[in-house]
Amino acid sequence: MVDPWVGRSLRRVEDPALVRGEGCFVGDAAVRMHTARFVRSTVSSGVIRSIEGPCYTAADLDAGGVGDIEAVLHRPNFVKVRQPLLARRRVRFVGEPVAVVVGRSPEEAEDLADQVVVDVDHDEEPLVHPHDSESNAVVEAELATEQIERALHEADHLVEVVFTSHRQAALPLEPRGSTSEYDRRTGRLVVRASTQAPHIVRTAIADLLAIPEADVQVVAPDVGGGFGQKLPLAREDVVVAWLALQRRGSVAWIEDRSENLTASWHSRDQVYRVVGGFTDSGELQALDAEIICDVGAWSCYPFTWGVEPLMAMGEMCGPYKVAHYRVRTRGVTSFRCPMAPYRGVSRPVITASLERLMDTAARRMAMDPVEIRRRNLIAAFPHTSVTGMTIDAGSYVESLEKAAEYFDLGEFRHRQSEARKRGGPLLGVGISSFAERTGYGTPVFASRAMGVTPGYETVTMKMDPSGYVEAAVGASPHGQGLETTLAQLIADQLTVDVSRIRIVHGDTDRTPYGWGTFASRSMVIAGGAAHLAAGRLRERLAQVASAVLEANADDIVFSGGSATVAGTDIGVPVAELARIAHHHTERLEEGTPVGLSVEASYDPGGTFSNACHIAEVEIDPETGATRVTRFLVVEDAGRLINPMIVDGQIRGGVAQGIANALFEEVVYDEDDNILTASLMDYLPPTAAEIPDIEIRHLETITDATITGAKGLGEGGTIGAPAAVLNAVSDALGHLDLAMNEMPATPERVRTLIRSSENAP
Repeated sequence: MVDPWVGRSLRRVEDPALVRGEGCFVGDAAVRMHTARFVRSTVSSGVIRSIEGPCYTAADLDAGGVGDIEAVLHRPNFVKVRQPLLARRRVRFVGEPVAVVVGRSPEEAEDLADQVVVDVDHDEEPLVHPHDSESNAVVEAELATEQIERALHEADHLVEVVFTSHRQAALPLEPRGSTSEYDRRTGRLVVRASTQAPHIVRTAIADLLAIPEADVQVVAPDVGGGFGQKLPLAREDVVVAWLALQRRGSVAWIEDRSENLTASWHSRDQVYRVVGGFTDSGELQALDAEIICDVGAWSCYPFTWGVEPLMAMGEMCGPYKVAHYRVRTRGVTSFRCPMAPYRGVSRPVITASLERLMDTAARRMAMDPVEIRRRNLIAAFPHTSVTGMTIDAGSYVESLEKAAEYFDLGEFRHRQSEARKRGGPLLGVGISSFAERTGYGTPVFASRAMGVTPGYETVTMKMDPSGYVEAAVGASPHGQGLETTLAQLIADQLTVDVSRIRIVHGDTDRTPYGWGTFASRSMVIAGGAAHLAAGRLRERLAQVASAVLEANADDIVFSGGSATVAGTDIGVPVAELARIAHHHTERLEEGTPVGLSVEASYDPGGTFSNACHIAEVEIDPETGATRVTRFLVVEDAGRLINPMIVDGQIRGGVAQGIANALFEEVVYDEDDNILTASLMDYLPPTAAEIPDIEIRHLETITDATITGAKGLGEGGTIGAPAAVLNAVSDALGHLDLAMNEMPATPERVRTLIRSSENAP
């Protein structure tokens, strides 16, 4: 019996070319193309009086019949706006594209951009979209259970936390960019874009430029990180495509780091006011939340500016049993860069708010932080949340208990006590328990009433005459290792060596329509479709084997790369079956399909992974500098297809979560001018700031997915900020201080310490 491929820590097949410097990114395709350079607004709000210089403007796009971007939610209290590709009449944030120039080289394009003069009357207009809305609140929603007021009134303890998350940027290693080439022979447009969703880009370009989708090919080559920032449509990509059509040639746009920080999507500028109604025994009976999300100047297509505030409303209860719930959420526009999903979307803030509430309640009631969580975590499955979500089997209590055991909190408390006696650095520990909704398809997205409903994934699979398998997927990985893990799933179904499987992705001409890679969905949904397609291919092979071996197809057994008749040693290699299926169809029974090509789609309702994080920090009370000295993750993501890739996803997510908690912040002044437009001011951590991340796994096999796997790509980023901020608050607890704000920069921590009468 050959060991299954699933569960092995295989090295990623994607890596050799990348580590040898042989990857192919958008910038590699831009060589020898004409260069587009965008002229961007230097003021946050104002009326455009004139644009002069060697450039294209919104007027040129309008004359060419180019459409506006329109992101839609079909729900009450949602304001729909039409976004021009280049600013028309008004500018609404610093960095908004106003005009575009084209040069024969990047240097010439830069010089041409410097020649463009944009005259803008800066004004004090309070409304971001005065012609579309009477206020800056563009999406509002509320939800309340019948007995919420009574439950809050009867609670033994009302605990309130006001939590602030300051604006962040995804900061992918490779900024955005695209190239467009017009093929004069075919009249087609070939677009190469650094995107997470090539099919969405193709549809949008075709719609806005009023050309058939068949005339547009979008290719996502190697992509140097996305984290959500490369998921929504980039208006610049459409402009570059239009330029290529107009000029009947090739045009490239490669974003620089300043543009990326200034004009690409931001995220998580949110304030939560959370009130928990607890019993004397620490049970959370009622939860009342008020949420305000700054959504920036424009809505992101196709997810809209409702993506952060509405997620916060639906998933606010997290991993906890809550009987009574009320939430009011608003998305409010501002004269700042637009917002889009960033790894975890609103869940890092949801989790930080909830976990700060738990620690605050535990402190007020003199309870152990582990115990108050144990009493409130969901323990019986399936669980229907107060918002109507069905939560499948998990290990919420078990992950908490295992994390506490592995970490040895008793030993830490002894070290903390001794450190306080000695003076010097302040030690703290923080816990974060959370659930991550993953792999949800059309059933969930349909309830959001978007103008576009994403969800399903499709895989087309074929075996060639040599017995090699090609699987084309609509998902578009950009570092997740999907080429490796999907091959493992398929290899087990067909019992062939994993090296005989090729995964094709990121090319709209070669792949079925799909929704890309985001929301911890690819292994669940694309993996499910691959599993189904491989099963169908296996059935086709069994039909061929039954004819060759003169046996019933139900008696064909696959093992070790061969098909045999059950209970005998009579068999034939799978590669030989492939040859027969293509070259000797006369040997097959009448009615057997020719060739070995199949297709399958998968569209699940979703599954929840869960984890518990524990962080230990050390704070210098003189400077406020915080150092994470230990970080433990106990994760349950169901069946692990490739444990090594899983651990890599967790470690990368935790690193971003630590960055969110302590370092990274997009800062604007009172006039909405961005102050963090370079890496001199926007502070990502280095390897020196990230500790070794200890990982332990639990494995709850769910029946909510066909493979038993759950998504986990966002989990590290969701849970880490809460653990770190709880640790900071724990370190300052003897001073009666708490950190309810992120990032907890040295300045904020130092200011907080100095505010205490008990400060050292």
